[in-house]
Amino acid sequence: MDKSSALEYINQMFPNEASLSGVEPLMQKIQNEIRTVDAGILAAVRQQSNSGTKAKEDLAAATRAVEELMYKIREIKTKAVQSETMVQEICRDIKKLDFAKKHITTTITALHRLTMLVSAVEQLQVMASKRQYKEAAAQLEAVNQLCSHFEAYRDIPKIIELREKFKNIKQILKSHVFSDFSSLGTGKETEETNLLQQLSDACLVVDALEPSVKEELVNNFCNRELTSYEQIFEGAELAKLDKTERRYAWIKRRMRSNEEIWKIFPSSWHVSYRLCILFCKKTRKQLEDILSNLKEKPDVGTLLLALQRTLEFEDELAEKFGGGTQNREIANEIEEIGRGANSSNNASDIRKKYEKRLAAHQGSESEEKNGTKDLAVPGAGFNFRGIVSSCFEPHLTVYVELEEKTLMDSLEKLVQEETWDIEEGGQSSVLSSSMQLFLIIKRSLKRCSALTKSQTLFNLFKVFQRILKAYATKLFARLPKGGTGIVAAATGMDGQIKTSDRDERVICYIVNSAEYCHKTAGELAESVSKIIDHQFADGVDMSEVQDEFSAVITKSLVTIVNGLETKFDIEMAAMTRVPWGTLESVGDQSEYVNAINLILTTSIPTLGSLLSPVYFQFFLDKLASSLGPRFYSNIFKCKQISETGAQQMLLDTQAVKTILLEIPSLGRQTSSAASYSKFVSREMSKAEALLKVILSPVDSVADTYRALLPEGTPMEFQRILELKGLKKADQQSILDDFNKHGPGIKQTQITPTIAPAPPVAPVVPSPTAALGLVGSREDVLTRAAALGRGAATTGFKRFLALTEAAKDRKDGPFRKLFNP
Repeated sequence: MDKSSALEYINQMFPNEASLSGVEPLMQKIQNEIRTVDAGILAAVRQQSNSGTKAKEDLAAATRAVEELMYKIREIKTKAVQSETMVQEICRDIKKLDFAKKHITTTITALHRLTMLVSAVEQLQVMASKRQYKEAAAQLEAVNQLCSHFEAYRDIPKIIELREKFKNIKQILKSHVFSDFSSLGTGKETEETNLLQQLSDACLVVDALEPSVKEELVNNFCNRELTSYEQIFEGAELAKLDKTERRYAWIKRRMRSNEEIWKIFPSSWHVSYRLCILFCKKTRKQLEDILSNLKEKPDVGTLLLALQRTLEFEDELAEKFGGGTQNREIANEIEEIGRGANSSNNASDIRKKYEKRLAAHQGSESEEKNGTKDLAVPGAGFNFRGIVSSCFEPHLTVYVELEEKTLMDSLEKLVQEETWDIEEGGQSSVLSSSMQLFLIIKRSLKRCSALTKSQTLFNLFKVFQRILKAYATKLFARLPKGGTGIVAAATGMDGQIKTSDRDERVICYIVNSAEYCHKTAGELAESVSKIIDHQFADGVDMSEVQDEFSAVITKSLVTIVNGLETKFDIEMAAMTRVPWGTLESVGDQSEYVNAINLILTTSIPTLGSLLSPVYFQFFLDKLASSLGPRFYSNIFKCKQISETGAQQMLLDTQAVKTILLEIPSLGRQTSSAASYSKFVSREMSKAEALLKVILSPVDSVADTYRALLPEGTPMEFQRILELKGLKKADQQSILDDFNKHGPGIKQTQITPTIAPAPPVAPVVPSPTAALGLVGSREDVLTRAAALGRGAATTGFKRFLALTEAAKDRKDGPFRKLFNP
C-alpha cells in the first residue's frame, strides 16, 4: 500500500493513546508472519532448482528415443526393398509361364474356331449347291458369328481366302433365291407342290443375308407383279379417265387371288403394303399423263367420278394398313355453320378437338417427306390419302367453275323467290334466302371437302366470297332509293326516300339478314380454316365479305332515318304555314306536332321489335342528329313570329322534345336511352333558346342572343330580327351594335393585369379586371334568362298562367309538359 494508506491503517489500528498498549503484541505478530513468508520463499527457490534439472534430463531422454525410432524405420525400409527384390526374382519365371498359357489358349481357341469356320463354309457351299435353304439359313447365321471373331485377322491370307469363299457362296445363294422367286406367279407353284415351301425357306436365307438383298428382292417382286398392270393400262383402250375404277379393281383382285401364295413372305417384310405403295405411284404417273394429254377440258362428271373412286381406294388402303388419319368429323363441323351460338363449353371442345386433328395431320405430312420411313412398315408415317388423288388437283378448275355457276343460279333463284316478308310469330326475323343460301354453301363445302382439302377447296372458298358479296349487293339493291335531309346530304344521296310501313319492316329484315350473314360468314371461314390444308389456312379470311354486310346494315339504318325524314317533310312544311305572326292566343299543341307524334308512334314500335338493341341505338342516334337540327333550322323558314306565336312554338318545341324522349319506351328498348336522351335534350334546347331570343324585347335581343346562342352568326341574328317583324331601318342599328360587340360572349382568360371590362356588360367597372369580367357575364346571363322566361312581357305571363293551370288537369296536350 502507499504511504497515505499505511498512515490511515495505523491511525485506524491506534485511534487513541489507550490503544498504544497493543503495539508490542502487534509487532510480535508481524515479525512471526515475516519469518513464515521468508521460509516459504526459501522452500520455493529450492524446489524450483530441483525441477529445472529434472526437466533437462527428461528432454535428453526423449531425444534419444526419437533417434532410436528413426533408425528402426530406416532399417524396416531397407528390409522392405530387399523383400520386393526377392519377390520379383521369384515371380519372374511364373509371369512368363502365365503369358505363355494365355497365348496358347488364344491360339487353341482361334484354331478351333478356324476349323469350325472352314467346316461351316464347306457345309454351306454344299447346302447352297443343293438349294437346302432352311439349313443354309441357320448355317449362314453361324458363319456370320464365326467371321465376327476373325475381324482382327483380316490381313491373314487364310482368313482372306475364307472370307472371299464365303462371299462367293452368298452370291450363289442370292442368285439361286432370285432365280427361284422368278418362277413365282408363273403357275409353277401349282405344278410343283414343294415350290412354295422352298420359297418360304429361301426367305429365311434372304433375312440372313444383307438387308439390301431383301430390299432388292421385294422391289423386283413388286415390279414384276405390276409389269402386267402397266402393259394393260397403258394401252389406248384402258388409258382413259373413265377407266380409273378398273385400275383399283385390278389390284384388289390381284391381292385377293394371291393372298395365300404371298403368305410365303415373312410378315415383317410387308410385301402387300410395299406393293400397294408402288402401285399408287405408278397409277399416279399414268393418270398425270392422261390428264396432261387431254386436248380439251375434261368432263366434270367423269373427272369427279374418277376422283371419288380414287379417294375411296385410298381410304381402303389407309384403313387396311393404318397409315394416315381421316377427318371423319368434318361433316359435323360443317353442320355447325349458321346454327347460332352454342354453349361456350361445346364450342371450346370442338375447337380443341380440331386443333388436335390439324396437328396430327401436319405431323403425318412432315413424316411423309422421309422416303425411307415411307417404305418401312404400316403406320410408320406414310399416308395413303392423297398419294394418287393429288394428281387431280391442278385439273379441278372445271369443278370449281361448275360449283360457282350452280351457286350463282341458286342465288338468283332465291332472290327471285324471296317474299321479303316473315310470318308473324316466327322464331327468326331473318330472310329465308339468307338461311337457304348458307345451306347451299354448306352442301357445296361438304362435296368439295370430301374430294380435296388443298388448292381446289381454297378456290371454292374464293367462290363463296364472291357469292356472299353478290348477295350483299342484292340486299343493297332492295333498299328504297333516294333521300333528303342532313343524313342524305352526308351520304350523297339525291331525291327523297318514301317508305311505307312494309318498307320499314323489309329494311329491318335486311338488317337482321345482313347481321346473320356477317356472323355466319365468320363461322364459315373458321370451319374452312380447320378443314383445309395448313398451308392455305392463313389465306382463309371473310373480313371483306363481313365489311360488305356491315355496309348494308349501315345503309339500311340510314335509309330508315331518311324515310322518316321524308314523312316529316309535310309536317315541317305545315309548321312554316302556320300564321305565327297573327296568332292571337296560346292553345294546345299544334296539329303538325300531333302528326309527328303519329308518325313516330306508328313506326317506332315495329322498329324496336325487329331491330337488335345495338342497331336500334344506332338508329336513334341518327334520328336525333337529323330531326333536332332540322327542327331548329325550320324555325328560320317561318315568316314573321309574334310574341304569342313564339310562345305557342315554344310549347310545340317542348312537346316535340317530350315525344322524342319517349321513343326508346315506344320501341321497348330503354337499356341505352341515357345517351340518346342527353343528345335530344341538347339539340332541342337550341330551338328553345332560339324562341326565347325571339321572345326577348328589342332593346336587349342582342344580349340575349349572345348569352343563349353564343355560337350564333350575324346572318342568323339578322334572320331573328326579321322573324320579330322589325323594319330594315330598325334592324340596321341593332345589327351595327351587334357586330360592334361581336357575335357572342366568350370566356376570356383572367390575367393579373388590370383591363377594362368587356363592352357587352352595362355595369360599373370594378376595381380589377377579373371582378369586372365576372360581374358583367353574370349580369348578362341573369337578364337574358329573365327575358327568356317572359318576365318583361304580359303576353308571356298569360302563357305561364296557362301552363300553371295545365298542371292540375289529368289530360290535354299541356299535361305532357309536366309528365315525368
